[in-house]
Amino acid sequence: MKPLFDLHTHTIASGHAYSTLKENIEAARGKGLKALGFSDHATAMPGTTHPFYFGNFKVIRDRISDLRILKGIEANIMDFEGAIDVDPHLASSLDYVIASLHPPCIDPGNRDENTRAIVRAMKNPFVKIIGHPDDDRYPLDYDELVRAANREKVALEINNSSFVRGASRQNARRNVPVMLELCRIYEVPVIMASDAHIYYDVGELTISETIIQEMNFPPELVLNYRMEGLDYVLNNNTYIITPEEMIPSSRS
Repeated sequence: MKPLFDLHTHTIASGHAYSTLKENIEAARGKGLKALGFSDHATAMPGTTHPFYFGNFKVIRDRISDLRILKGIEANIMDFEGAIDVDPHLASSLDYVIASLHPPCIDPGNRDENTRAIVRAMKNPFVKIIGHPDDDRYPLDYDELVRAANREKVALEINNSSFVRGASRQNARRNVPVMLELCRIYEVPVIMASDAHIYYDVGELTISETIIQEMNFPPELVLNYRMEGLDYVLNNNTYIITPEEMIPSSRS
C-alpha cells in the first residue's frame, strides 16, 4: 500500500526549517501524494513565526493542482497539565492540531508526569495527533498513552525523522514497536509523518513503513493508506475503527 498524505511538515516559517510552502507542495506532488498538511511550530518554539501567519491561512487554496492542502499547526505542550500554546480561537480555524513535547518548551519530567502532560493535552478538542511519542528524553507509560488515545479518538504519530541517523530523539526504534503492539490490541489508529524540515523529506516515510511491515501491523489502523483516514484527524470529524474499514460517525 502507498501512503497518500503527510500532515507533519515544516516551512521556513518555523525558523529552523529550510524550504518554502511552494517547494514542499512541489515535492509532495513529485512523490505522488494526494494531500499535504503543513504544521509549522506554534509560538512558544524559539525562532518560529507570529500568530498572524496562522491566522492568514485563508489566502491559501484548499487544493493546488491535484493536491489537497490542509492547514495545521504543531502545538507545544507547555506543562504537565497538558496546556498548549494555541488558543481555542486560532485552533478552531485550523484543520488539525498536532501536540508535541519539545525540550525548548518543557523540561522532561518523569514517566508519570510526561504521560499526564500528553493525556491531558489529548482532552483538548482540537488536538488530533500526538507528535513523536517515541523519545526516551520524555519517558512514557505506553499502555496509559494508548488507552487515552482510544478514549479521546486521537491518532498517535509514527514519526519518520525519529529513526534517521543523527536524530536528537532517543530510542524510537525500541519504543515505537511497543506502542504499535498496544495500538493493535486497543485498535488505536496511527499516522505516519515525515516531520520534514526540508523539501526533499516531504512524504519520506520509508523507515516508518518498514517498522509497520515488520510488526505486521494492521493496515486498516494506518490512516495514511486511505484518503478517508484524513477524517479521523480533521476538526469536527471522527471515525470508528473496524477491521474492515474506517466508518465516519458524528462527534458526540
